[in-house]
Amino acid sequence: MGKVIAIANQKGGVGKTTTAINLAASLAVLEKRVLLIDADPQANSTSGLNFNPDSKDEKTLYEVLIGKHSLDEIMLDSEIENLKLAPSHINLVGAEIEMLKISEREMVMRKAINAVSMNFDYIIIDCSPSLGLITINSLTAADSLIIPVQCEFFALEGLGKLLNTTKIVQTRLNPSLEIEGFLLTMFDARLKSANQVVEDVRHHFGNMVFKSVIARNVRLSEAPSHGKPVILYDALSSGSNNYLALAKEIITKDIEERQQN
Repeated sequence: MGKVIAIANQKGGVGKTTTAINLAASLAVLEKRVLLIDADPQANSTSGLNFNPDSKDEKTLYEVLIGKHSLDEIMLDSEIENLKLAPSHINLVGAEIEMLKISEREMVMRKAINAVSMNFDYIIIDCSPSLGLITINSLTAADSLIIPVQCEFFALEGLGKLLNTTKIVQTRLNPSLEIEGFLLTMFDARLKSANQVVEDVRHHFGNMVFKSVIARNVRLSEAPSHGKPVILYDALSSGSNNYLALAKEIITKDIEERQQN
């Protein structure tokens, strides 16, 4: 069974999709079998892997959530051998309304993922930047949650709502959901405010904060417009190195946990 990791933060511009794409790509480069599920109607993970989110030919997550197709039937092969994508489309917005008619509607994504999870080592879900039904589905399907935190002044703003939603999901729908970690993103070591945010987040959340930090990097911000993860766009960039370090940190943690069990 593959480990399912949701990446969520309802605050926009924190590096959520950048993390989903580049963590998935880094895990795949490290020879893990990875599925990236684009559960965001903006479909940025889809375009970030060089697929057209407006294509009428592609089957998307929308069809999975309303019961027309399985995840297996919508998967696309990316440029990286071990990385597959379950694409999104703007019509995913409508799925929330259609899912209201379905019994156990919070479990739809979990059931879809369970059917394919043995084919993957990691399944990464790029969540919608809202706390609606699709994000609830993602958290219900996930084993763990990564929360990107931007190294800027209002970094902790809105985190309370996400953590509260996570607690509700843990209590009512998915008691095994854990927080994989808080990921510090867009870090600029030259800025006193950025260093202060790092200090505050580490003080608040301690060992729950990843050691890996994602620095501000021009190549990282350019890569999506070329439809590539940064590791394909510029493998030697700091952005590529940061996400490889994060992937290795997650893999090492999983190995240690398995050995303890």
